[in-house]
Amino acid sequence: MSALDHPGIRKVAAALAEAGHPEAADGIRVLADAVRTAAEAAQAVDVPVGAIANSLLFAAVRGDEVAPLLVLTSGAHRADTDLLAGLAGADRIDRAKPDFVREHTSQVIGGVSPLGHPAPIQTFVDVDLEQYAVVWAAAGHPHAVFPTTCAGLVDLTGGTPAKVAR
Repeated sequence: MSALDHPGIRKVAAALAEAGHPEAADGIRVLADAVRTAAEAAQAVDVPVGAIANSLLFAAVRGDEVAPLLVLTSGAHRADTDLLAGLAGADRIDRAKPDFVREHTSQVIGGVSPLGHPAPIQTFVDVDLEQYAVVWAAAGHPHAVFPTTCAGLVDLTGGTPAKVAR
């Protein structure tokens, strides 16, 4: 079985094509090694670390309710949870546990894609990604990435462009 036959990668490729981004689906790269960090991904595809779109799933806490929050942030910095809480109208933003990530994305940490989830997730897209002509995002598996743009991420996710780091 080819790595492109992995169910997570196939699901993301199909979601990209269905969303009108066949070039991103065709551009999926399966890497020899897992790329669980932005630095590893940047080295693997030979781009600046800032051109990596980290898909970070958080738990947005609003009173007694907890909802997933997806933040697509440039690999050049860390998302600011206080800033995110204000953007999301949440009391606080917590780091998501692995089972929460899998429940809401059907993907594992290190391979969480911006799309292909069981249900829509409120999403913020880091405006710092706009400075790169091409950004790379996870394709549903720790060994796979796909090329897109900041505008493409907004379109694919229905996300809101925002400054997510101070």
